[in-house]
Amino acid sequence: MSSLLRAVAETRDRVAFEALFRYFAPRIKAYMLRHGASASLAEDLAQEALLIAWRKAHLYDPAKGSAASWMFTIARNLHIDAVRHQRRPEFDPNDPAFVPDPEPQADAAMERGDDDQRLRKALENLSPAQRNVLELSYFAEKPHAAIARELRLPLGTVKSRLRMAIKRVRKSLLK
Repeated sequence: MSSLLRAVAETRDRVAFEALFRYFAPRIKAYMLRHGASASLAEDLAQEALLIAWRKAHLYDPAKGSAASWMFTIARNLHIDAVRHQRRPEFDPNDPAFVPDPEPQADAAMERGDDDQRLRKALENLSPAQRNVLELSYFAEKPHAAIARELRLPLGTVKSRLRMAIKRVRKSLLK
């Protein structure tokens, strides 16, 4: 088999390739079937493996292993790629995750604007210390301990200011 591969590599010998194909195609197909491939996939992978052998016969090195091990390594790698491809779903442009949200209705947009304005007004009614803690916690998404270090305040003071700020904002929004 090594000499057949060398003939394919050196002179593109079609007779040598036909002999390789007749020998390896059924064996690779059986190998694929044993490893869980369907009959049609096994057939496709066997043909693909032999096509790769035709194209890359010049890469075969008999010092590194037998022709059979080289051929079955090609087949095994093709099978692994096929299994990976089956497990990874195709991109579906109609997937709801990729479809943009519809534009909000005019009344919903106006209501959202009103809510935003009410929230801004509620934040303006807070003391600067409470507003600062609230902004750092919710808008800058900083943990309470980081806010305490940044403002050089005890952690309990940060939590108290935050709790009071939320209570005042809630009360202002519920009016």
